Amino acid sequence: MTAPTPTNDTGPRDAYTHGHHESVLRSHTWRTVENSAAYLLPHLREGLVVLDVGSGPGTITIDLARRVRPGRVIGVDASAGIVADATGLAASSGVENVEFRVGDAYALEFDDDSFDVVHAHQVLQHLGHPIDALKEFRRVLRPGGVLAVRDVDYGGVLTSPASDALTRWLELYRAVHAWNGGEPDAGRHLKAWVRAAGFADVTATGSVWVFASDAEREWWGESWALRATESAFAAHAIESGHSDVAELQRVSKGWLDWAADPDGWMLMPHGEIIARA
Repeated sequence: MTAPTPTNDTGPRDAYTHGHHESVLRSHTWRTVENSAAYLLPHLREGLVVLDVGSGPGTITIDLARRVRPGRVIGVDASAGIVADATGLAASSGVENVEFRVGDAYALEFDDDSFDVVHAHQVLQHLGHPIDALKEFRRVLRPGGVLAVRDVDYGGVLTSPASDALTRWLELYRAVHAWNGGEPDAGRHLKAWVRAAGFADVTATGSVWVFASDAEREWWGESWALRATESAFAAHAIESGHSDVAELQRVSKGWLDWAADPDGWMLMPHGEIIARA
Protein backbone atom coordinates (compact mmCIF):
# COMPACT_ATOMS: atom_id res chain seq x y z
CA MET A 1 0.00 0.00 0.00
CA THR A 2 1.15 3.54 -0.76
CA ALA A 3 1.04 5.93 2.17
CA PRO A 4 -1.13 9.02 1.83
CA THR A 5 0.50 12.20 0.56
CA PRO A 6 1.70 14.47 3.38
CA THR A 7 -0.33 17.62 3.78
CA ASN A 8 1.62 19.62 6.38
CA ASP A 9 3.48 22.52 4.75
CA THR A 10 4.28 24.47 7.91
CA GLY A 11 7.76 25.67 8.87
CA PRO A 12 10.12 24.07 11.38
CA ARG A 13 8.23 22.65 14.35
CA ASP A 14 11.23 21.81 16.57
CA ALA A 15 9.21 18.79 17.71
CA TYR A 16 11.03 15.81 19.20
CA THR A 17 10.37 12.98 16.75
CA HIS A 18 10.95 10.13 19.22
CA GLY A 19 8.98 11.45 22.18
CA HIS A 20 9.40 9.92 25.62
CA HIS A 21 7.67 6.58 25.29
CA GLU A 22 9.13 3.82 27.49
CA SER A 23 10.60 2.12 24.41
CA VAL A 24 12.53 5.31 23.58
CA LEU A 25 13.84 5.80 27.11
CA ARG A 26 14.89 2.16 27.25
CA SER A 27 17.20 2.68 24.29
CA HIS A 28 18.52 6.00 25.61
CA THR A 29 19.50 4.53 28.99
CA TRP A 30 21.92 2.21 27.17
CA ARG A 31 24.09 5.20 26.33
CA THR A 32 27.37 5.84 28.14
CA VAL A 33 30.44 7.96 27.47
CA GLU A 34 32.20 4.84 26.21
CA ASN A 35 29.62 3.88 23.57
CA SER A 36 28.30 7.35 22.69
CA ALA A 37 31.01 9.94 23.43
CA ALA A 38 34.35 8.14 23.22
CA TYR A 39 35.69 10.93 21.00
CA LEU A 40 35.39 13.27 24.01
CA LEU A 41 37.40 11.06 26.41
CA PRO A 42 40.84 12.56 25.60
CA HIS A 43 39.51 15.98 26.56
CA LEU A 44 38.09 15.03 29.97
CA ARG A 45 39.99 15.47 33.21
CA GLU A 46 39.32 15.93 36.91
CA GLY A 47 37.90 19.26 37.97
CA LEU A 48 36.18 20.31 34.74
CA VAL A 49 32.80 22.04 34.71
CA VAL A 50 30.61 20.42 32.05
CA LEU A 51 27.23 21.25 30.52
CA ASP A 52 25.31 18.37 28.89
CA VAL A 53 22.58 19.79 26.63
CA GLY A 54 19.69 17.45 25.89
CA SER A 55 20.71 15.16 28.72
CA GLY A 56 17.64 12.91 28.51
CA PRO A 57 17.56 10.11 31.08
CA GLY A 58 21.00 11.16 32.28
CA THR A 59 23.17 8.09 31.77
CA ILE A 60 25.83 9.91 29.74
CA THR A 61 25.63 12.92 32.05
CA ILE A 62 26.19 10.82 35.16
CA ASP A 63 29.05 8.99 33.46
CA LEU A 64 30.64 12.36 32.62
CA ALA A 65 30.28 13.41 36.26
CA ARG A 66 32.13 10.30 37.44
CA ARG A 67 34.99 11.11 35.08
CA VAL A 68 35.48 14.78 36.03
CA ARG A 69 35.05 14.68 39.82
CA PRO A 70 35.57 16.77 41.84
CA GLY A 71 34.38 18.90 38.94
CA ARG A 72 30.67 19.22 38.31
CA VAL A 73 28.24 18.48 35.52
CA ILE A 74 24.87 20.08 34.75
CA GLY A 75 22.42 18.35 32.44
CA VAL A 76 19.62 20.32 30.81
CA ASP A 77 16.60 18.92 29.01
CA ALA A 78 13.34 20.40 27.76
CA SER A 79 11.19 17.77 29.53
CA ALA A 80 10.50 18.32 33.23
CA GLY A 81 9.51 14.67 33.66
CA ILE A 82 12.76 13.42 32.16
CA VAL A 83 14.74 15.83 34.34
CA ALA A 84 13.00 14.44 37.42
CA ASP A 85 13.79 10.87 36.38
CA ALA A 86 17.44 11.73 35.72
CA THR A 87 17.71 13.40 39.12
CA GLY A 88 16.40 10.22 40.72
CA LEU A 89 18.88 8.09 38.77
CA ALA A 90 21.78 10.26 39.94
CA ALA A 91 20.66 9.94 43.56
CA SER A 92 20.31 6.17 43.33
CA SER A 93 23.74 5.96 41.66
CA GLY A 94 25.42 7.89 44.48
CA VAL A 95 26.81 10.52 42.09
CA GLU A 96 26.70 13.88 43.86
CA ASN A 97 28.57 16.19 41.48
CA VAL A 98 25.76 16.26 38.91
CA GLU A 99 22.47 18.11 38.70
CA PHE A 100 19.68 18.26 36.15
CA ARG A 101 17.58 21.25 35.15
CA VAL A 102 14.84 22.06 32.68
CA GLY A 103 16.40 24.18 29.96
CA ASP A 104 16.18 25.56 26.43
CA ALA A 105 19.07 24.88 24.03
CA TYR A 106 18.44 28.25 22.35
CA ALA A 107 18.39 30.26 25.60
CA LEU A 108 20.54 28.70 28.29
CA GLU A 109 20.16 30.19 31.76
CA PHE A 110 23.91 30.37 32.38
CA ASP A 111 26.30 33.32 32.28
CA ASP A 112 28.84 33.81 29.53
CA ASP A 113 32.06 31.77 29.91
CA SER A 114 30.57 29.34 32.46
CA PHE A 115 31.74 25.92 31.27
CA ASP A 116 34.92 24.11 30.29
CA VAL A 117 32.99 21.63 28.13
CA VAL A 118 29.60 21.78 26.40
CA HIS A 119 28.41 18.37 25.21
CA ALA A 120 25.34 17.54 23.11
CA HIS A 121 24.55 14.01 21.94
CA GLN A 122 21.83 13.45 19.31
CA VAL A 123 20.46 16.95 19.90
CA LEU A 124 21.20 19.13 16.89
CA GLN A 125 19.37 16.78 14.50
CA HIS A 126 16.09 17.64 16.24
CA LEU A 127 16.46 21.44 16.10
CA GLY A 128 15.06 23.63 13.37
CA HIS A 129 17.87 26.14 13.94
CA PRO A 130 20.98 24.18 14.98
CA ILE A 131 23.40 27.01 14.24
CA ASP A 132 21.54 29.30 16.65
CA ALA A 133 21.83 26.64 19.35
CA LEU A 134 25.55 26.23 18.66
CA LYS A 135 26.05 29.99 19.03
CA GLU A 136 24.40 29.72 22.43
CA PHE A 137 26.70 26.82 23.35
CA ARG A 138 29.66 28.98 22.34
CA ARG A 139 28.42 31.84 24.51
CA VAL A 140 28.53 29.76 27.70
CA LEU A 141 31.90 28.15 26.90
CA ARG A 142 34.99 29.59 28.55
CA PRO A 143 37.80 30.78 26.24
CA GLY A 144 39.60 27.65 25.10
CA GLY A 145 36.68 25.48 26.21
CA VAL A 146 35.64 22.35 24.33
CA LEU A 147 32.46 21.86 22.32
CA ALA A 148 31.59 18.19 21.73
CA VAL A 149 28.63 17.30 19.49
CA ARG A 150 27.64 13.96 17.97
CA ASP A 151 24.67 13.15 15.73
CA VAL A 152 23.54 10.20 13.65
CA ASP A 153 23.21 10.38 9.87
CA TYR A 154 20.15 8.37 8.80
CA GLY A 155 21.14 8.79 5.17
CA GLY A 156 23.94 6.30 5.79
CA VAL A 157 22.06 3.63 7.78
CA LEU A 158 22.68 0.11 6.46
CA THR A 159 20.58 -2.95 7.23
CA SER A 160 20.92 -6.61 6.31
CA PRO A 161 19.21 -8.84 5.23
CA ALA A 162 17.20 -6.70 2.80
CA SER A 163 13.76 -5.93 4.19
CA ASP A 164 10.93 -4.02 2.52
CA ALA A 165 9.58 -3.18 5.97
CA LEU A 166 12.84 -1.68 7.25
CA THR A 167 13.45 0.12 3.97
CA ARG A 168 10.04 1.71 4.43
CA TRP A 169 10.81 2.44 8.09
CA LEU A 170 13.90 4.40 7.09
CA GLU A 171 11.96 6.34 4.46
CA LEU A 172 9.25 7.14 6.99
CA TYR A 173 11.66 8.06 9.73
CA ARG A 174 13.57 10.52 7.57
CA ALA A 175 10.33 12.07 6.27
CA VAL A 176 8.75 12.42 9.72
CA HIS A 177 11.96 13.77 11.22
CA ALA A 178 12.14 16.45 8.52
CA TRP A 179 8.40 17.22 8.94
CA ASN A 180 9.13 17.90 12.59
CA GLY A 181 11.67 20.54 11.60
CA GLY A 182 14.84 18.52 12.16
CA GLU A 183 17.62 17.17 9.96
CA PRO A 184 17.77 13.35 9.89
CA ASP A 185 21.15 13.46 8.10
CA ALA A 186 22.67 15.80 10.70
CA GLY A 187 25.93 13.88 11.07
CA ARG A 188 27.26 15.08 7.73
CA HIS A 189 26.34 18.71 8.45
CA LEU A 190 27.94 19.12 11.88
CA LYS A 191 31.24 20.54 10.67
CA ALA A 192 29.54 23.19 8.53
CA TRP A 193 27.10 24.09 11.32
CA VAL A 194 29.83 24.42 13.93
CA ARG A 195 31.96 26.61 11.66
CA ALA A 196 28.93 28.77 10.84
CA ALA A 197 28.40 29.27 14.58
CA GLY A 198 31.82 30.89 14.88
CA PHE A 199 34.10 28.03 15.92
CA ALA A 200 37.42 28.08 14.06
CA ASP A 201 39.36 25.23 15.69
CA VAL A 202 37.26 22.29 14.50
CA THR A 203 38.13 18.59 14.38
CA ALA A 204 35.63 16.33 12.61
CA THR A 205 35.55 12.57 13.11
CA GLY A 206 32.99 9.78 12.89
CA SER A 207 32.01 6.51 14.50
CA VAL A 208 29.27 3.91 14.18
CA TRP A 209 26.82 1.93 16.23
CA VAL A 210 26.44 -1.65 15.06
CA PHE A 211 23.64 -3.96 16.20
CA ALA A 212 24.42 -7.55 15.27
CA SER A 213 24.51 -9.97 18.21
CA ASP A 214 21.38 -11.81 19.32
CA ALA A 215 21.12 -9.58 22.39
CA GLU A 216 21.68 -6.38 20.42
CA ARG A 217 19.10 -7.26 17.78
CA GLU A 218 16.55 -8.27 20.38
CA TRP A 219 17.04 -5.07 22.34
CA TRP A 220 17.10 -2.68 19.37
CA GLY A 221 14.52 -4.51 17.25
CA GLU A 222 11.97 -4.87 20.04
CA SER A 223 12.47 -1.23 21.02
CA TRP A 224 11.72 -0.05 17.48
CA ALA A 225 8.85 -2.51 17.06
CA LEU A 226 7.13 -0.65 19.90
CA ARG A 227 8.21 2.78 18.71
CA ALA A 228 6.75 2.09 15.27
CA THR A 229 3.23 1.79 16.70
CA GLU A 230 3.19 3.43 20.15
CA SER A 231 5.68 6.31 20.33
CA ALA A 232 5.49 9.94 19.22
CA PHE A 233 7.10 8.82 15.95
CA ALA A 234 3.98 6.78 15.16
CA ALA A 235 1.64 9.63 16.07
CA HIS A 236 3.65 12.07 13.95
CA ALA A 237 3.78 9.66 10.99
CA ILE A 238 -0.01 9.48 10.99
CA GLU A 239 -0.62 13.17 11.76
CA SER A 240 1.70 14.26 8.94
CA GLY A 241 0.00 11.96 6.44
CA HIS A 242 3.14 9.98 5.75
CA SER A 243 1.69 6.67 6.99
CA ASP A 244 -1.25 4.92 8.60
CA VAL A 245 -1.85 2.36 11.34
CA ALA A 246 -1.78 -0.67 9.05
CA GLU A 247 1.54 0.29 7.50
CA LEU A 248 3.10 1.04 10.87
CA GLN A 249 2.03 -2.39 12.08
CA ARG A 250 3.84 -3.94 9.11
CA VAL A 251 6.93 -1.90 9.93
CA SER A 252 6.72 -3.10 13.54
CA LYS A 253 6.56 -6.73 12.40
CA GLY A 254 9.54 -6.09 10.14
CA TRP A 255 11.58 -5.04 13.14
CA LEU A 256 10.62 -8.21 15.02
CA ASP A 257 11.49 -10.35 12.01
CA TRP A 258 14.88 -8.66 11.73
CA ALA A 259 15.54 -9.12 15.45
CA ALA A 260 14.78 -12.85 15.18
CA ASP A 261 17.06 -13.37 12.16
CA PRO A 262 20.54 -14.62 13.20
CA ASP A 263 21.94 -12.91 10.08
CA GLY A 264 20.46 -9.55 11.10
CA TRP A 265 22.88 -6.60 11.11
CA MET A 266 22.48 -2.82 11.27
CA LEU A 267 24.99 0.02 11.12
CA MET A 268 24.26 3.63 12.09
CA PRO A 269 26.96 6.20 11.22
CA HIS A 270 27.58 9.30 13.32
CA GLY A 271 29.37 12.58 12.77
CA GLU A 272 31.40 13.94 15.68
CA ILE A 273 32.93 17.33 16.32
CA ILE A 274 35.45 18.63 18.83
CA ALA A 275 35.79 22.41 18.60
CA ARG A 276 37.39 25.12 20.73
CA ALA A 277 35.73 28.32 21.77
